[in-house]
Amino acid sequence: MTLISEHSETDTRERILVVAERLFRQIGYQKTTVADIAKELRMSPANVYRFFDSKKSIHEGVARGLMGEVEIEAQRIARSEGPAAARLREMMTTINRMNTERYVGDSKLHEMVEIAMQEDWEVCVAHMELIARIIGEVIAQGAASGEFEVKDLQLASLCACTAMMRFFHPQMIAQCATKPGPTIDQMIDFVIAALSPRARAN
Repeated sequence: MTLISEHSETDTRERILVVAERLFRQIGYQKTTVADIAKELRMSPANVYRFFDSKKSIHEGVARGLMGEVEIEAQRIARSEGPAAARLREMMTTINRMNTERYVGDSKLHEMVEIAMQEDWEVCVAHMELIARIIGEVIAQGAASGEFEVKDLQLASLCACTAMMRFFHPQMIAQCATKPGPTIDQMIDFVIAALSPRARAN
């Protein structure tokens, strides 16, 4: 009976998040209320609050799901076969593409992410830290194989992420879309050149 109850609660939480994301996309985060979410699910707002203590926690759950999809794809690329530089390029390009598709082309979802970034939610910080760690894993593999020359792995991953911020951060992707600057491929070339052994950098 406990297992059935646990599964039922997990399913209900997931249903709430799915409906919330849909409403956030349709009418925007600010305009969506817990009552709207409850109405779509044909349950009372009090029942929604049994699973999430606030609208903010629902928002965090939606953001966590969207960011989690990016993390899973980044991890898949990191663990695939092939040269570290090629995997690093694919990963950075994929993160940019997924964040652009999710947040920049969708003004309502962009609003949700913008609020998350402004409030500096832990979920956003955790996501950025994990992406930096995954990038660090690939850099470490490249260093171990001699493909990269790195003295401080942690610093190298932080520098790589900072260099790519314009292409990773949803707000910066949107703000910099029409501004002059390097292309994503040019920026990745720069990062890979910085990581490569000096004899091969030229």
